[in-house]
Amino acid sequence: MTDFFQSLGLSYDWAWSLATIAGILLIALPLMLGVAMIIYADRKIWAAMALRRGPNVVGPWGLLQSFADGLKVFLQETIIPSAANKGLFLIAPIITFTVALLAWAVIPFNSGAILADINVGLLYVLAISSLGVYGTVIAGWSSNSKYPFFSAMRASAQMISYEVSIGFILICVVLWAGSFNLKDIVEAQQSHVWIINGFVANPLLFPMWVMFLISGMAETGRAPFDLTEAESELVAGYQTEYSSMSFALYWLGEYANVLLMCALNATLFWGGYLPPLDIPVLYLIPGVVWLLLKILFFFFIFSWVKATVPRYRYDQLMRLGWKVFLPVSLFWVFLVSGYLMLTGHFA
Repeated sequence: MTDFFQSLGLSYDWAWSLATIAGILLIALPLMLGVAMIIYADRKIWAAMALRRGPNVVGPWGLLQSFADGLKVFLQETIIPSAANKGLFLIAPIITFTVALLAWAVIPFNSGAILADINVGLLYVLAISSLGVYGTVIAGWSSNSKYPFFSAMRASAQMISYEVSIGFILICVVLWAGSFNLKDIVEAQQSHVWIINGFVANPLLFPMWVMFLISGMAETGRAPFDLTEAESELVAGYQTEYSSMSFALYWLGEYANVLLMCALNATLFWGGYLPPLDIPVLYLIPGVVWLLLKILFFFFIFSWVKATVPRYRYDQLMRLGWKVFLPVSLFWVFLVSGYLMLTGHFA
């Protein structure tokens, strides 16, 4: 894209700047539209599993329901509690929404379609996703209300706990791919087992994908790990005191994070933009289409789990993270690294 702007007579600096801005918009605008539609899809999936209709009035088949909800919250009055820390109270949802968008910069949509093709892309994703907890913690503390504060403490413990096991899981992927670059990780999955593209076909890495999927649900606060918003205990959790667009930013940020986790599942374990099988005819379909289909598949799993699995207790949540996932993922790092050394993979 930089070459295109240079061909119009612009200097390299201006061409690079415009190309970067265009790349950001090409990711951010479809992502925000996708978040609106994925909320609609989420509600329709829940409705179908409960034998209900779901949104079906606003627009054809209810497709405009999310936009109507967005307009509703946009027109509402923004109420700030008198005892709240006004500055932090307003900046918290901005942090959550911004962080949810930043991580998409290193996701490879195709072989040459990536905004920032950096060598430490996976470390960047970990760093950015770790910042998401600040939006929740700041919201709970700045509200000066006990229920949001309890929710913030729960969220910080929950997210930090599962980030530890996610880190060890990703070490296994990095060891096998030999790179932190997400594009290189995708390319390493081509014909990984016979003609199957994806680490998920590897018997050693399949258990890590299962743990990553479950940890992703806990990291994003999705059911059955949505204890930060447990209505019967915490009203609406850290969002209790929020209204209008501040509340909407949390809603959009949550779904953007869920889509990011779905994209990471596809990229790290299921071949990303590669087709499921290493068959030449399948490569005629653009890589971005394969990635989108995989993201939608994983989002269906997220919705399926939310519609069918009851919420965990908090002690069950922490026990799963610290007493099951952490020791198993740590042991798997030794197992995978030992196997790779014995087979001469590191030679």
